[in-house]
Amino acid sequence: MKKLLLSIALSAAALLPALPALASGGEELHWDKAPNMTNDLPALQDGARTFVNYCLGCHSAAFMRFNRLRDIGLTEQQIKDNLLFTTDKVGDTMKAAIDPKQAKDWFGANPPDLTLVARSRAGHGGTGADYLYTFLRSFYKDDTRPTGWNNLAFPNVGMPHALWQLQGDREPVFETRNEHGHQTKVFTGWKQVTPGELTTVQYDQKVAHLVGYLQWMAEPAQNSRVRVGVWVLLFLLMFTVIAWRLNAAFWKDVR
Repeated sequence: MKKLLLSIALSAAALLPALPALASGGEELHWDKAPNMTNDLPALQDGARTFVNYCLGCHSAAFMRFNRLRDIGLTEQQIKDNLLFTTDKVGDTMKAAIDPKQAKDWFGANPPDLTLVARSRAGHGGTGADYLYTFLRSFYKDDTRPTGWNNLAFPNVGMPHALWQLQGDREPVFETRNEHGHQTKVFTGWKQVTPGELTTVQYDQKVAHLVGYLQWMAEPAQNSRVRVGVWVLLFLLMFTVIAWRLNAAFWKDVR
């Protein structure tokens, strides 16, 4: 239990900026709504592949075992063939390949565990999935940063843009507005500088699949819980009607 609570705290601390994400003029960056992919098995499988290929090198998911991916439709053989490194076993937890000492030297801190990140990052701007969906689509080149990258949703982030080959290089576009006698720069969109391997639509879909997987990983039983909850509510509704009719029958002669 202590390890679980520590993971939540580390994830929140590592991904929460010291100040709200600002659009260069005092306005908070709006979090885009993440598509709900937790019931889409092909999307979750693609998200799992993206997570293993692009995230697991630095970020662990210490509370998720590879064989749990059978719950999203993957067979044990598919997991072994496509998602495991040479030394991993299907029953192992998802541990990062990076050396923690090297990670601290390169990024200033160990990359946080991502098992529960989709739950820990919920805030006034939306759900944790909304934040992650916005964050992974808000990187831009910044030569003043050690990694060469910055992020509008998380200013001065220590993480490089792991998906830059897929997205390409973009730069934010700002509009100068005069509000209450003060000129401010407001974020209005993105300009594609160099193309990536995917189009903008394809990249957004890829990120949606990855975020859907992170959301599922944070609570693999959530869909079952919702289904059971619906049946429980239906049962209680039916039982309420039966109890109401029985009560009427019992008190009919008394009255």
